[in-house]
Amino acid sequence: MELRPSYPVRTERLLLRPLTVADTDALLAYRGDPQVCRYLPFAPMDRRVIGERFAGVWATTALTDEDQAMTLGVELAATGELVGDVVLFWRSREHRRGEIGYVMNPDHHGKGYATEAARALLRLGFDELGLHRITASLDERNTASAALARRLGMRQEARLVHNEWFKGEWSTELVFAMLAEEWAAHR
Repeated sequence: MELRPSYPVRTERLLLRPLTVADTDALLAYRGDPQVCRYLPFAPMDRRVIGERFAGVWATTALTDEDQAMTLGVELAATGELVGDVVLFWRSREHRRGEIGYVMNPDHHGKGYATEAARALLRLGFDELGLHRITASLDERNTASAALARRLGMRQEARLVHNEWFKGEWSTELVFAMLAEEWAAHR
């Protein structure tokens, strides 16, 4: 099992590709916004933090073993504009489990880009990596993210009340999941 996508990964309107230093300003526009980061597992980022990520976690362009993550920029094919990023985590080789995450620039909310990009991640995880199960975990207050998981055909499996001390308060976590056979039927 391994995943080595040919880049860019194309969808109807998007190109998913590794992030580059040239994306710094576009990333700052949303990853530096406290409202965007409110329910996400990171604080608003500055130029230094983003620079460190290019050499660190964002440098992974293939998944060759569990406990790796591949973050891809979401670019509009028509304009080349970076509108967000998505991540595929490989959580377990033995159990063939993965997880997806997504963050979009709010200037581009409501256009279906996050759904289209996340659907491409499910395809990579199930069809190319051979995962059996993919989850998405999110803060219950992030209703837009929960709606996206449902649009993807993921089902809510858990509501973990006050599961984590998160950014100074208790957070209730929702866990959504999809199995490979459900992906085959849904796709």
